[in-house]
Amino acid sequence: MRIAAVDTVVPDHRYSQAELTEAFARLSSADHGLLRRFHEATQITGRSLALPLEDYERLDGFTAANDQYVTHALDLAERAVKEALARSGTAPEQIDHLVWCSSTGVATPSLDARLAQRVGLRPDVKRVPVFGLGCAGGAAGLARMNDLLLGHPLQAGLVVCVELCSLTVQREDTSVANLVASGLFGDGAGAVVAWGDERSPTTPDQAVGPSVIATRSRLYPDTERIMGWEVGEHGFRIVLAADLVELVEAELAGDVTGFLADHGLSPAEVTSWVCHPGGPKVIEAIDHVLSLRPGALDLTWHSLQAIGNLSSVSVLNVLQETIARRPGEPGEHGLLMALGPGFSAELVLLRW
Repeated sequence: MRIAAVDTVVPDHRYSQAELTEAFARLSSADHGLLRRFHEATQITGRSLALPLEDYERLDGFTAANDQYVTHALDLAERAVKEALARSGTAPEQIDHLVWCSSTGVATPSLDARLAQRVGLRPDVKRVPVFGLGCAGGAAGLARMNDLLLGHPLQAGLVVCVELCSLTVQREDTSVANLVASGLFGDGAGAVVAWGDERSPTTPDQAVGPSVIATRSRLYPDTERIMGWEVGEHGFRIVLAADLVELVEAELAGDVTGFLADHGLSPAEVTSWVCHPGGPKVIEAIDHVLSLRPGALDLTWHSLQAIGNLSSVSVLNVLQETIARRPGEPGEHGLLMALGPGFSAELVLLRW
């Protein structure tokens, strides 16, 4: 498939990292010095939240938080979709497939059903709502859309990711995982318009993004406790193991080099690295194990520092910035990748 347009949006309520640290310190019984140290270590300058800061004190449980998720996830998704459709010159009624990825709230009917009606998609649009892929959701959504459009090369699709991580933070949880998460994750939405390989643009400037050449999913056995949620009456409680970086260092290089080798490539021949900004230690581990050239992950670092980790949305933000600021030359290759619960990796081979 070809990537015709990508758009990512964040809520209007933006705060500096210092403001967010102080706000969480007031809500939590955690050691404030330790909290500040974890928040500063993320290197994030600020994040955007679904709600004004003062409203979080009034959320009295999972039901209230999830109600806010339904309202604001739809609003953000609508903004991202309309921008991506306009940028690609694609009318809503031209969309045949809709893949929806989110892991920070629940609804049935799934929110893609409501979104389809809001933005004017056809009643016969084929919907694939996906929950639980976490940070890997953006890359996995692109991969699954590629599967769909390989079978329907004249059709078009939308990949939509929405995450409101701020609505999942646990005030009473003083674990290291929750303190780290409270300083790392932000809120946002992203949308990708994708065209099958035989679909022709209506104007020469459309479909400026790369094509997807191949994808690979990797599930690591016996790693369920590396990353995920503990779900209960409290809502979504973060699971984030300290040995995540060690797993990345042990496994990722072999999977990436093997995937590239199957397509006649080596890491040195990849000119665009579109990596999910999981956190400073994860980004550093990816850079180290793949021996990337200096600056290869600059856009990943910029995304993390500017808006935080938006879970499934973040890799789409890095993709958008890559298309806008560092597109490859025709024929050059890129690799888009993200890591998520499972523990798992999603790899997407791109060609400009």
